[in-house]
Amino acid sequence: MDYFAAVRAFVCAAELQSFSKTAHEMAVKTSTVSRYVSELEKDLGIALFNRSTRGLVLTEGGRVFREHALVALQALDDARHVTSSLNRTPQGLLRVTIPPAFGRRHIVPHLLAFMRRYPDIDLDIVSADETLNMIEAGIDVAIRTGVLPDSSLMAKRVASHRRIACGSPDYFKRNGTPAVPEDLSAHDSLRLSLLPDDKWSFTRIGDARKRTHKRTAPQHVLVELKGRLRSDDSEALLELALAGCGVALLPTWLIGPALREGRLVHVLPEWEARTGRAEPAIWAVYPPKKIVSSKVRAFVDFYVDVIGEPPYWEDGLALMLQA
Repeated sequence: MDYFAAVRAFVCAAELQSFSKTAHEMAVKTSTVSRYVSELEKDLGIALFNRSTRGLVLTEGGRVFREHALVALQALDDARHVTSSLNRTPQGLLRVTIPPAFGRRHIVPHLLAFMRRYPDIDLDIVSADETLNMIEAGIDVAIRTGVLPDSSLMAKRVASHRRIACGSPDYFKRNGTPAVPEDLSAHDSLRLSLLPDDKWSFTRIGDARKRTHKRTAPQHVLVELKGRLRSDDSEALLELALAGCGVALLPTWLIGPALREGRLVHVLPEWEARTGRAEPAIWAVYPPKKIVSSKVRAFVDFYVDVIGEPPYWEDGLALMLQA
């Protein structure tokens, strides 16, 4: 038995004092209304109506049940209204997990603007490098960088995630500047220990007329790396690169200021560099649902708009990155 449908039918029949009028009101058959009431009476173990030639009359038990049923149905209607309104107007608590380094630079600085735009959304920010189980942790949306693993989660691309090979001017003065990706095999590479292997992937880009080296290189190159330093923290790799410890493959969202100030030098500008062959990106990830809540949509759309494409952190770097 659909208990709430049966209760609604009973309440309507009590008001209209007729099964046929109730059936017309609810757009169902009269036999369906009669069956609902009979099933309720069987469940409760008491008659709800006395039938007479003038219509339906509530029994004492019917009057008691109607009084409490009206309260329950009103509470259900209120719950439906409040819950559905959450999806019409972005509101409520939004739990977001962000990677610490990226989050500090490009999520947190814009939170005030987001909260001013959506004053009815409360935020709970969880900063974590590890990939949390969103369902178990009660996370509404996660910001992730790089290549996403296969999963049942939904994902929306927020922005590109570009890495470049770079090092300090002092390092290249001491060790020479690589002209083609293969030259990196003779350099100290600062590697991200979270990656499965010690290889960087390069794809040729740009105008061949701008190439200064003599050798003819293939379109795709996979470079075996060497070096004594690795870390699971991109910010640590940045500090090591600035200190002249080697060549690092770092995201533009992290190294923009150092490039502009000349503390880092972009090498192999005619090559697109990746930590693997798959294309990375900045992603918004959320649990699979038929209807994505308006607060999640508001958060994701806000950051897609703020970051832009190409991302704002590459403003002023275009000529430098293509030089």
